[in-house]
Amino acid sequence: MSQQEDRQAWLGQYGALVGIHWADETHVVHLAEVDSGVSQTVPLRQSPEEISTWVLELHKRLGGRRFAVCLEQKKGSLIAALMKYEFIDLYPLNPKRLKSYREAFTTSGAVDDPTDATLLYRYLHTDGHRMKAWRPDTEETRLLVELTHDRREEVSERTRHTNQLESRLKSFYPLVLELLGENLHSPLACQVLRRWPTLEALQKARPSSVRKVFARHGKLSAEALDDLLRRIREAMPLTTDRALVESGSLRVQQLVRRIHDLNESVAEFDHQIAQVMEKHPEADFYTALPGAGGVMAPRLLAAMGTDRERWDSPEEIQTFHGIAPVLERSGKTKKWVHWRWACPKFFRQSWHEFAAHSRMYCHWAMAFYQMKRAQGMRHNAALRALAFKWIRILYRCWKNRTPYDEAKYLESLRKRGSKLLEYMEKESPNVGTARC
Repeated sequence: MSQQEDRQAWLGQYGALVGIHWADETHVVHLAEVDSGVSQTVPLRQSPEEISTWVLELHKRLGGRRFAVCLEQKKGSLIAALMKYEFIDLYPLNPKRLKSYREAFTTSGAVDDPTDATLLYRYLHTDGHRMKAWRPDTEETRLLVELTHDRREEVSERTRHTNQLESRLKSFYPLVLELLGENLHSPLACQVLRRWPTLEALQKARPSSVRKVFARHGKLSAEALDDLLRRIREAMPLTTDRALVESGSLRVQQLVRRIHDLNESVAEFDHQIAQVMEKHPEADFYTALPGAGGVMAPRLLAAMGTDRERWDSPEEIQTFHGIAPVLERSGKTKKWVHWRWACPKFFRQSWHEFAAHSRMYCHWAMAFYQMKRAQGMRHNAALRALAFKWIRILYRCWKNRTPYDEAKYLESLRKRGSKLLEYMEKESPNVGTARC
């Protein structure tokens, strides 16, 4: 079938094509009926009632036929309102692509709502047959996407506050950093800093109280606790400047309260995610992966989804999620390889972190990472290469609905005469029978 025939066949399934330039309060809609060519540009308020009325009236006017909608966003209030109608096919367009398309028609490239709505319609009319309609995943999968993303936001916020806390403690209270270690968001750290936000307060505390707090949250021996109390007793203050100590004490207590609240928030997200995973029909596929655990398994499920028509090859996943490198060429000799910047960074981060975790539970993953490091790759580049490999493996399992099997994968390496297997056998002769 020629491109023109393909386009005509695609157009034939719709009664109308619609371009919507969205806004917080009032959207601009440009639509044209496919058969008659009748077009109109109208405003549409962001109201559940008005959107529903517009959709149902258009559907009725088209005689019950489907219609296609092109818009810039892939999530948000407008998408949420439209995705519940089965007779609407949604074609989200990357804002950067719309910007380039706009600049091809306007000298200034300035944003204009009615013009952008028309451009979205034109893009859909001209190239819609090349685009892939966006189909919402199952409700529980979309819930996991939102929960895991929001959880990660809370963890990032906690990390930001923890870094601020560490920086402030270094300026007037360094001893507590030695006593608490690196995990400044732990329950022990929160309790110690809440009760004794300065060295003076800690030294004035009863030894039995300090011993009780550290013993409750840690596994210190009696000798270790005695040594800890001795260090506190003999410690010298870094500074006695009231400007630093009093302001630092207040700031530390504020940060500790926020970190404590974020700890509770993360725990609530973990509980909700675990409940969704317990009922999700495809959860077992991800929880069985080496190094996935309760945190990474739902993130991988959210990244892959359950729609087997969404991805046609592992390369699509690698490229879309920013794991595959991007090659740019200029002239005859200039070449630049970098990662994809315009990608869902949460999912790229998920693959990167899963690859890092998998090394601790999977012998071939650790061997692959070490082999890449020996070839001169830096740490992050080696992890991305490992994530690249994991996507190829998991895509095939996901597409065929078969669980990942370590023994089958090692056997496939053996049949292909893989250099990875040679490296593994050279490093550890018994690795061929190892299981992740």
